[in-house]
Amino acid sequence: MLLFSVIDFHSSWVPMKSFYLLFVVFVSGGATLALEILGTRILGPYYGVSLFLWSALIAVTLIALGVGYAVGGWVADRDGASRRLYLLLLVAGVWVLFVPLLREPILSVGENLGLRTAVFLAALLLFFPPLLLLGMVSPIAIRLRAHSLDVVGRSAGTISAISTLAGVISALATGFYFVPYLGVTTLTLSIGVLLILTGLVGLLVQRIFKESRGAAGIIIAIGLIAVALNAFSAQHVEPSLLTVVQSPYAELRVEDHPEGRYLLVDGAIHSQADTGSWQSPLEYVAVMDLAVYMFDRKGAALLVGLGGGSIVKNFVDRGWTVEAVELDHEIVRLAHTYFGLKPDEAVIHTMDGRRFLQETTKHYSIIVIDAFGSGAIPFHMVSKEAFQLCRERLEPEGVLAINVWAMGWDDPVMRNIAATVRTEFAEVLALPIAEPPNRLGNLVLMASNRELELKKDVERHYKDPNYRYGPKYQRVHAWDNRFTPKLFGTQIVTDDRNSIDVWSEELNYAARKAMHDQAGE
Repeated sequence: MLLFSVIDFHSSWVPMKSFYLLFVVFVSGGATLALEILGTRILGPYYGVSLFLWSALIAVTLIALGVGYAVGGWVADRDGASRRLYLLLLVAGVWVLFVPLLREPILSVGENLGLRTAVFLAALLLFFPPLLLLGMVSPIAIRLRAHSLDVVGRSAGTISAISTLAGVISALATGFYFVPYLGVTTLTLSIGVLLILTGLVGLLVQRIFKESRGAAGIIIAIGLIAVALNAFSAQHVEPSLLTVVQSPYAELRVEDHPEGRYLLVDGAIHSQADTGSWQSPLEYVAVMDLAVYMFDRKGAALLVGLGGGSIVKNFVDRGWTVEAVELDHEIVRLAHTYFGLKPDEAVIHTMDGRRFLQETTKHYSIIVIDAFGSGAIPFHMVSKEAFQLCRERLEPEGVLAINVWAMGWDDPVMRNIAATVRTEFAEVLALPIAEPPNRLGNLVLMASNRELELKKDVERHYKDPNYRYGPKYQRVHAWDNRFTPKLFGTQIVTDDRNSIDVWSEELNYAARKAMHDQAGE
């Protein structure tokens, strides 16, 4: 009875081979798009999720698939194509399993290269091999499915359609569900395991398990899965790490260090706070308070970009009414959970800042744009059209304050943003923070259609030995060194012509290299 069941199984499997071949195409097509999207989360914490990163990942994907199609076509015309097809999935799966472990040594290779070269090299070394192997699947599958010349076109169309459909489903599922809910490492491992299991089943279908080499390959593949999973389960947990969240927009990390609690967004520091007072030691936060000094009354302020909520707390402590706009609902949750932000301190709108400016009918005394950090500048928030919205939402005597990272006081990024702001506001001042003037750091741009002057003097406490290390000194230093940015040779940023990613390339690279060097000390 058992013998007849086995015979029946093998006879019924023959017509199912064609179905399984289509399943293989579906898996490879879905894995290709998932890896491309995952690349932004794997490399983003090191290089920022910028135009350069997306361009590098797309270019590497297209190069790998193009080479894979060519090599796969050559393999398809040789004997044993079906066995090679499943071995491709095995090898690709094994490589994907080790991508998280390979990331650190591969990133170190491009440590001293420029941003564009480093991003492209990292994407090439990490993702070219598995994408090349996955690219070989389609031409081999077409060859295996086409029994005669009469059905070659139909076979090619079917394979292409299934692969494309898998890519669409994978892109939506990866971005909408898998990354936010599974996390980057778990999803990467899952893709690797799925590819390996798909290849193993295919080899079993081809009865390769009867060959000694095939059996050895299967044993090795299973062993690699076990080793990889064990390695990740035994990974050392950083004692400073409080939480990691894969939100729909970025990787968020909260870490405790001797100098305070940090909120990192895609590897860049966006907030720092003392866990006792919840005040931020970041200099620019103190300088932002100067906007309040420009009024002789309390008013309403709008903060675009919440972070840990330190600016909100400062304004509330001075009696101002605050609203904040934050795109990422997870950042809002982390601010409440880990940075002491109270629900009654600000009305928080979870949406894009520019969209809020378009839709709101309210007017504010102060608008603070604090959505930039470590070279990651939302391009749609620095255009003439964006600053026009800010002007329309400000009271006639209102003040716009913008936090900008720059490579020194005369950085082209700062000057181009200042020139764009100047198209909507009569007066623009730069309040520098970093010393010396050619060092990487923050500047605060303030703009208004009235003269920018302080209604009350900033506090000066030169007799206090700790004065130079506190927020009062930072306000004095910034105001005493204020200057009007040079606008000669600048370019007005518009929604149509926006080069902010190019201008901030050096800034992005320098900021992240400094953070990595500090982390390695």
